[in-house]
Amino acid sequence: MNNASYQERRGQIENYFDRTAVAAWEKLTSDAPVGRIRATVRAGRDRMRATLLSWLGEDLRGKRILDAGCGTGALAVEAARRGAQVVAIDLSPTLVNLARARIPADVAHLVEFHSGDMLAPALGHFDHVVAMDSIIHYQTEDAVQALAQLADRTSGSIVFTFAPRTPFLAAMISVGRLFPRGDRAPWLEPMAEERIARLMKAHGALDDWRCVRTQRVSSGFYKSQAMEWLRA
Repeated sequence: MNNASYQERRGQIENYFDRTAVAAWEKLTSDAPVGRIRATVRAGRDRMRATLLSWLGEDLRGKRILDAGCGTGALAVEAARRGAQVVAIDLSPTLVNLARARIPADVAHLVEFHSGDMLAPALGHFDHVVAMDSIIHYQTEDAVQALAQLADRTSGSIVFTFAPRTPFLAAMISVGRLFPRGDRAPWLEPMAEERIARLMKAHGALDDWRCVRTQRVSSGFYKSQAMEWLRA
């Protein structure tokens, strides 16, 4: 991993989601009415979350899951409802506090919230790792290196999403870079599915892992691709 580029981008993401975008993110991840564009993003995220959870299975009792980039905690709650012990972590302390405030009382004892780096070894070992929209801002090489570090402490599966390389996303990113730097979100880093698969297969730490399925979700302005990797 290019540690300098990873740390720089990590700082940008933390600053954006902990300060600039908190109000918008709080509304997007609630039941509050939103505009047409954000409604498509909300619907796309709901579909993607349901996809990743379906890959994990209905019965997660006895399983320890890392929700890497938990945001406001929706996936962590659903995994806990299936019986999992969930470690939910996000770079933004503000979003983590919001997740804590929202968690239903009946599953609160099953979810452990942290703010910080999803790669921290102190988080321990897991049966499954979920990284929904949490590596989409990193360069492909750094994203693969991060997944390899997570794989080292995972016994079952890693399910993650990335921004697929499409003309639509390329145009959106180009337009976004015209905004003043202080108003910008950390732009997406579109990735080619074939390149991710090739880099993961070539990574020594992933020798005993294989991709078993992939699925794209497209809902208006939300374009995301999911992959599932299993330890062989």
